[in-house]
Amino acid sequence: MGKIWRVSGPLVIADDMKGSQVYEVVEIGEEGLVGEIVGLEGEKAIIQAHEDTLGLKVGEVVRGTGRVLSAELGPGLVGSIYDGLQKSLLTLGENIGPFIKRGAKASALPRDKKWQFTPKVKVGDAVSQGDIIGVVPETNLIEHRIMVPVGIQGTIKEIRQGDYTVEEPVAWVEHNGEVKELTLMQVWPVRKPRPYKQRLDPAGLLTTGMRILDYMFPLALGGKASIPGGFGTGKTVALQQLARWAQTHLNIYVGCGERGNEMADVLYSFRQLKDPNTGRLLQEKEIFIANTSNMPVVAREASIFVGITMAEYFRDMGYDILLVADSTSRWAEAMREMSGRLEEMPGEEGFPSYMGSRLSSFYERAGMVECLGNPPRKGSVTVAGAVSPPGADFSEPVTQNTLRIIDALYALDVSLANKRHFPAINWLTSYSLYVDAVKDWWNEHDPGWENTRASALRVLQQEAELEEIVRLVGPEALPEGDKLLLLIARMIREDFLQQSAYHEVDTYCVPKKAGLMLKTIMKFYELAQEMLNSGAGIESIRSSPMVYKISRMKDIPNEVFEHRIKELWSEMEQSMVTGKRVP
Repeated sequence: MGKIWRVSGPLVIADDMKGSQVYEVVEIGEEGLVGEIVGLEGEKAIIQAHEDTLGLKVGEVVRGTGRVLSAELGPGLVGSIYDGLQKSLLTLGENIGPFIKRGAKASALPRDKKWQFTPKVKVGDAVSQGDIIGVVPETNLIEHRIMVPVGIQGTIKEIRQGDYTVEEPVAWVEHNGEVKELTLMQVWPVRKPRPYKQRLDPAGLLTTGMRILDYMFPLALGGKASIPGGFGTGKTVALQQLARWAQTHLNIYVGCGERGNEMADVLYSFRQLKDPNTGRLLQEKEIFIANTSNMPVVAREASIFVGITMAEYFRDMGYDILLVADSTSRWAEAMREMSGRLEEMPGEEGFPSYMGSRLSSFYERAGMVECLGNPPRKGSVTVAGAVSPPGADFSEPVTQNTLRIIDALYALDVSLANKRHFPAINWLTSYSLYVDAVKDWWNEHDPGWENTRASALRVLQQEAELEEIVRLVGPEALPEGDKLLLLIARMIREDFLQQSAYHEVDTYCVPKKAGLMLKTIMKFYELAQEMLNSGAGIESIRSSPMVYKISRMKDIPNEVFEHRIKELWSEMEQSMVTGKRVP
């Protein structure tokens, strides 16, 4: 136990802290504000307070807890809303009201709720770390698998079926004459990655429902992606779409320093929307961490590590998890503020010199792994983080450090956003290194994907090369073939890549529909080239009723799309090959 010696913003320096350790959690002052020791100088401790320090006085007591910042992991996580330190905002709202006082405490997992535990092992079975000993039906979409904690192995001495709280023992394991109790809950340090048996290469498509991601720049399960963009380019909407529709087992949304109204919109919508595959409410497969811009700045640094720890925990059960962070720029700004107050040597633009390694320690916890324990299983954590470069300048330090780590870039373009083209992902500067990783998945679900994708990207690239000529001489001076190419490029941009997040049908597009949509446009291109070769003019192609009908493909519901597209192809061949005009 020590006493406050000096207070400087979120930094508190305490004396008489002998025996303390770096990263130990402490409680500061009479209100018990949460803080972490970030430095030790003799018996003085430099404490990073995660709450507002206004009003703290010299001489107030500082109490060490003897533990590092950790996350509670167990039944009750799914559907919950937490702050950056994993305090349950739902519990705080019920107990205190909408205006949360500093120092307020709330357990991450409900202590009074009982969960139905069904054993999967029996007395006398040998178990070790990672083994699944039983299950709890947490929601209709998530079966919570209770695992043996890391570092424990032995023989099941006793195991009980029934209803238990997260703190009540459900099993007893004997090892070398010592009996350990196992509960439904684990506690894990947030800055320490959870162990696994073997790391695997990312594989399989993370289905997002966004055509430009799924088809053009795919993200593999276990991958790392970044969505950088200037103000108003649609970063938050893109991440919300990922969290809403990504076909993983569980999605975790970390609102890291963004506006409170954006977080409120997310929380409201997830209570209304339903998963397209199961028809269940999306909140049954979501976890929310709300650390908005009006919350303590320093807690932002911890929020994404709390999120990735929960993601690894569910990964170890054999699930595919998506974590989205909005945004890592606000997280880096919190680090810059702390680094400045610690009087550390600044790096580029005032950010700490260790920012790159700290970013890596977050993103590198993504991946697909072979999990510890029995039964054998695989799990994955996919991470997508937004970056908010000032003035959309991608040369700034946070963006550049992120680009060194990630393998998929979805670059948002201000000019596209100004044209109201959303998602404003620039197809010329974006890329994905997961094309080979998802190739087998696409070949199974949509043969010919590689050729169709390559052809469409080639058309868009050729359009960009023609733009300079068009600016000089105008489009009408171009040869007929180039005019047709510009028409097809516009159809790909507006009828395929452009997608409305707020349209009832277009908000989520299944991969099969996306493939058929692009193949329809490329089929139109093929038939139009035959018409040009046979002497038809470009105006007859532009005025074809098929151009309008192709533009309305995105409004066709996913359920009936395959049938409707067959009719469209038949109509297209009849009108363009035989020359008959179909009304």
